[in-house]
Amino acid sequence: MRNAEFDREQVLRGAMAAFMHKGYTKTSMQDLTQATGLHPGSIYCAFTNKRGLLIAAIEQYQLDRSEQFNSLFANSDNVLANLKTYLDYLVIECLSCDSSQACLLTKALNEIAEQDVEIQNIINQYLQAMQLALMQQFAAAKLHGLLQGHRSSEQRAQYLMMGIYGLRTFAHTHPEAETLQHLAEQLLTDVCQ
Repeated sequence: MRNAEFDREQVLRGAMAAFMHKGYTKTSMQDLTQATGLHPGSIYCAFTNKRGLLIAAIEQYQLDRSEQFNSLFANSDNVLANLKTYLDYLVIECLSCDSSQACLLTKALNEIAEQDVEIQNIINQYLQAMQLALMQQFAAAKLHGLLQGHRSSEQRAQYLMMGIYGLRTFAHTHPEAETLQHLAEQLLTDVCQ
């Protein structure tokens, strides 16, 4: 059997959208064929099954997020400005999604991670890597004298991670731009003290 040719990133981003919209359990194979443009046989051939497609979509999501983060923080001269821009992007993202969508990681964690150790480990590894990347940014800011207070870089990164996922959740019931922007700004102020 020959391998089907397709744009893997485009297919995975389509699958991400489907899983974020309906969640893993409620996303049907028909939903996935519509979202990816692949026939069911091609999905099974390339990803083994729906779970395999979810894992690949999570990995693509993490790669996209990491690339976005790295490009944003490539200029390390002003870490706090970079953090503000990062939170501004988060607010825009929260506002651009309809209320049925959520961060793919949040949706997968809430829905299936406890029943699937492999998926839980994949998500945990990414979240740990994200926290480490934030810790490095806070350490750089501290080194440049941009932070006050005695909290460690680890504490600041943990607090920011909590705030990011809290903001994503809050946005589902309060999708007002002014409110979310104010909360993001307050989060940045709090984490930098």
